[in-house]
Amino acid sequence: MHTAAGLMPIKDESDPIFSLPGGPEASEWDSLFWQGWQVFNEGGQPGWIRKSILQSWQRSRENGIDPEEFVYHSPPADRLQMILAQNSELIKVAHGIMENLLAYNPDGHINLTDANGVTLHYCGADLTPVGSILREEVQGTNCTARCLREQRLVYVLSGENWKMGLRQRHRQCAAAPVRNAEGVMIGVLTLTATPDNFNAHTLGTVQAAAEAVGQQLQLCRLLAEQQSILETLNEGVIVCDRHGRLKTVNRYARQIFDGLEPGDLSLDEVLRPQSGSLLTMPFCNDREMVFMPEGKATLSCVISLMPAPDDGRVLSLRENQRIRAITRRVMGVSASYTFDMIYGHSSRIRETIAKARTSSRSDSTVLLTGESGTGKELFAQAIHNGSARSNEPFVAVNCGALPRDLVQSELFGYVDGAFTGSRRGGSAGKFELADGGTLLLDEIGEMPLDAQTSLLRVLQESEVLRIGATHPVKVNVRIIAATNCDLAQAVENGAFRRDLYYRLNVISLSVPPLRERREDIAGLVNGFVHKLCTRMKKIPPQVSPQAMACLSACVGRATCANWKTWWNEW
Repeated sequence: MHTAAGLMPIKDESDPIFSLPGGPEASEWDSLFWQGWQVFNEGGQPGWIRKSILQSWQRSRENGIDPEEFVYHSPPADRLQMILAQNSELIKVAHGIMENLLAYNPDGHINLTDANGVTLHYCGADLTPVGSILREEVQGTNCTARCLREQRLVYVLSGENWKMGLRQRHRQCAAAPVRNAEGVMIGVLTLTATPDNFNAHTLGTVQAAAEAVGQQLQLCRLLAEQQSILETLNEGVIVCDRHGRLKTVNRYARQIFDGLEPGDLSLDEVLRPQSGSLLTMPFCNDREMVFMPEGKATLSCVISLMPAPDDGRVLSLRENQRIRAITRRVMGVSASYTFDMIYGHSSRIRETIAKARTSSRSDSTVLLTGESGTGKELFAQAIHNGSARSNEPFVAVNCGALPRDLVQSELFGYVDGAFTGSRRGGSAGKFELADGGTLLLDEIGEMPLDAQTSLLRVLQESEVLRIGATHPVKVNVRIIAATNCDLAQAVENGAFRRDLYYRLNVISLSVPPLRERREDIAGLVNGFVHKLCTRMKKIPPQVSPQAMACLSACVGRATCANWKTWWNEW
């Protein structure tokens, strides 16, 4: 039989190489530990027992812990549930690593505690139930307690435990601290194994496993932080691997594509771009692209495509509809006039206003006719503001002011590279900007015939085909057309399409010139004078009857006199 002197010294854990009993020697060590225990209880200091163990035994005795009683103590049930919930992320991360560690010690037991020694999780033999408190002041000397106290890699042999119940298991233990990103100990990972499966390499394995838990936890939290940032972005972000499989989808992308989630389908299969492949197209910034996801509405977006690690790709996208809403606010695309702001007491203007009010309650196309400056756009704005579309955009286009070769691109938009000089990324047309609202086509009689054909198609199909595109985009727009010419005569002369004329002339409103409602002249003159004087910070003068008669006579001689022209001249 070996003597204590023959087996000594047991080198401490700080030594890179130390002796651990195994095989036939294990039983001899148990005998020596028992001898040391007896010497300790008799008040002696057995030299073959490690100093750290003797100190722990001394504290256990001073704390009044009964070595013969072997019962695991736990926090109250509600408190335990709170502890488990607070450490749920740690438990989740550690589980897989603990399972891998157990594969090398199939007869062993691996347990995880928090920084207060409460058992959170275990794998293998049911030796330490969840909730068991393993702190030294509760359970006496044990491996987890030593690690909690010393915050470093430690081991405790079966005969070094304080509790007889632990000694009688004839198991050896190694424990290592789990640390967070700041290096603070947040838990302890402990491996319990038979003597035959416990050696110097076991300690290194436990240390590596504990470090892996800490690193994995840091990585998970870093990913969670990044995901939180992604979730707050007001643009969709989709990350795919080299095969196109979706790996990350943020909140806005899920919203745009109606519940899109990571999976095995490729980016192209899910989003179905109208042209090209997101997996092979060059990286880009702010490019317009149309997607046709199966079973869902066609979607127009502005995208950016960037490289991701391992040959993956990061797609960021914003809905064109949302961008257009921002553009509308910046451009001031809105209607400011209401019916109450259109002045007049004559029967002609009151009849026109009443008919316009009625037309605002429908979505039918309106054709406004009248001489230049009679206020057709004011009526168009009032119709829009009186309709159910009042909170949506109001877009006005002067067809007569557009160059003939740019009419279609302005109205219907174009895709990237549609023609020489086109803006990179393409551009939305006025129809798309007015989506959901009202589009005023002023001077419609000046529109070229080829553009009339395209306009007719939009009115028939409620969809716009951008120049250079192959797939149309759905739009919901109410059309108000305005003209100062005789469209019926233009149809007879072949200058305007007959079918388009009937499409536009569903509701016809003729805005009378001022000379046909002379009774409104006095009120308009006084209103203009008051407005002008207010702007100039002067007291409004009284307009004499002679001056009013002179103005009325001027209106009578004018061919297209109207109150809008008056205001511009004033």
